[in-house]
Amino acid sequence: MEYAIIATLVVVVLGLALKTLGINQEYERAVLFRLGRLGTTKGPGWYWLIPFVDRVMKVDTRTITVQLETQETITRDGVAVRVNAVLWYRAVDPARVVTAVENWRVAVIQAAETGMRDAIGQSDLDQMLKDRIAINRRLLELLSAAAERWGIEVDAVEIKDVDIPEQMQRAIAREAEAIREKRARIIKAEGENEAAQKLAEAAATIATAPGALELRRLQTLTEIGVEHNSTIIAMLPVELLHAAAKIAGSGNKTAD
Repeated sequence: MEYAIIATLVVVVLGLALKTLGINQEYERAVLFRLGRLGTTKGPGWYWLIPFVDRVMKVDTRTITVQLETQETITRDGVAVRVNAVLWYRAVDPARVVTAVENWRVAVIQAAETGMRDAIGQSDLDQMLKDRIAINRRLLELLSAAAERWGIEVDAVEIKDVDIPEQMQRAIAREAEAIREKRARIIKAEGENEAAQKLAEAAATIATAPGALELRRLQTLTEIGVEHNSTIIAMLPVELLHAAAKIAGSGNKTAD
């Protein structure tokens, strides 16, 4: 009988001893409540508790990665889109995490999904497709303002996929094609304008330089003659015809 009592006392003592000892991992923090009132936050390693008086709630301080559910919303210019995002957040103030919100992980996710709809609603479709960095920054600002009150820090939030209606995709493709065609026409017109300017400068140079036109004609004949199967019909320059006529006229006068 005495051994049974002693064994019972030993078990009770061991149970109380175990209840007085707590251990945290390196990434854990224990928020202490003593008789229901908030106490100190216990860091990593072991710590002592008063049995039946102290109670702790552990908080994981590692960064948590969550893929938000796809949200259906409308952009500022009235286009229906489906958007999802990835969220990175962590607890930086364990005491506030425990006392300020009931379920801090669910609260952050709900705030992120709501903030994502608000950020998309304040942006046009073109801005959302071309400048996601600005939307991510706006979403981070909206979410950080709410999470800070709960002792949570949002490291980053980024839009992952944007799904737009097929009809809008075709419209965007037509717009992109029209823009490329416009650029091609502008480049072609600029090239023709530049070529015309160069030709005008060349014509002015030939007109002011004696013999330049004849040299250009000879150069053209040389370029054409590269093809051996070509038949070239060359006309005498007008200057030579005038010179020949003058010489013939002088000869007739001398004979008279």
